[in-house]
Amino acid sequence: MYIRTFIVMKKKLLLRQDMNRLTLFIQTILIILCCHTLLASCSNDTATATEYDGKPLIILDTDIGSSTDDLFAMEMLYDYTRQERCTLLGIIIDREGQENAAIADVMNTYFGFPHLPIALIREGVKNPKIWIDYKDMPNYTHPDGTLMFRRTLTDYSTLPDGWQLYRQLLATQPDHSVTICSTGFVTVLAQLLQSEPDNHSPLNGVELVRRKVKCLYIMGGVFGNSIEPVEYNFAQSISYALTFFDLWPHDVDIVFSPGETGDPVEYTPQQVIADISWTDAHPIKQVYKRCNCNTGQKMWDPLTVINAVEGDALFHLSPRGTVSINVQAETRFTVTPNGNCRYQLPNNAAWANHILQKIRDVNKKHVFFD
Repeated sequence: MYIRTFIVMKKKLLLRQDMNRLTLFIQTILIILCCHTLLASCSNDTATATEYDGKPLIILDTDIGSSTDDLFAMEMLYDYTRQERCTLLGIIIDREGQENAAIADVMNTYFGFPHLPIALIREGVKNPKIWIDYKDMPNYTHPDGTLMFRRTLTDYSTLPDGWQLYRQLLATQPDHSVTICSTGFVTVLAQLLQSEPDNHSPLNGVELVRRKVKCLYIMGGVFGNSIEPVEYNFAQSISYALTFFDLWPHDVDIVFSPGETGDPVEYTPQQVIADISWTDAHPIKQVYKRCNCNTGQKMWDPLTVINAVEGDALFHLSPRGTVSINVQAETRFTVTPNGNCRYQLPNNAAWANHILQKIRDVNKKHVFFD
């Protein structure tokens, strides 16, 4: 009897020990999982766990406030986003002045993106040439004196610097997913590349770009048999341009859109006004009615946007290579099979008409978001 009692008690003890071991094992697994979740939630790059679905995630970097092709590039990005062909993450303004932020605010609000982030540059190109002066567009009024266009923001002095917004936006996106469309100076891009780790990301600017950016589409560069010796956007601040070319990661693609590629894509003031015949209260139409836009304005900037969203099929592109720049702002392309750079080649008249029609079709759409 005592022996049987001893055996029963031993079995119960062993069972209890097994249960304790199982409980300890389960608790250990739960602690590991909790720690992993906590570490992931504390990371500044939490979006790296999100799988990129391939739809372009775009940041527009623009010198809005001078040439009007920037306005058309913005308008096309709004339209592509409404079609769910891309997601517009934010607007970086690389031309100094809060009045330029007001222009972007009017455009965002009018086209239905009132809370799209905007950032300014405060240490950029000083007093660059203005080709078409439409800085008063936010203050245009109806005949009765009321403002024609609403704005969402009230104090542009509180907007972040462009490089800061870049860091914020990049850090929250999946790896190798962000497309940058640069249609102005490379000042903010240079500042981004020089930036240090902060509360948005533990990575410095170069490593953040390497981790997050898929491709940069940039309006600029003089290649091949072009008659222009230097590129305007780079020459405006050669120190920033030299920094940009020196620091940009060589494993992140760049597609250049040279001026001669967009030269035949001319959208005349008469065509612009006629295409927006469905309303007078349109910011671009009002710019064309009130400013002297008969300056031979070509649609250079929209080419970066079209290429970024619709892909390479519409364009003739150079082979892969590398691009360097000298102190005279002369760009040099060297063919290299593993290079990260390509550039858009000039095309024929039929192609130019096709591209122009894409831009005109967007203007003909009746958009009443404001």
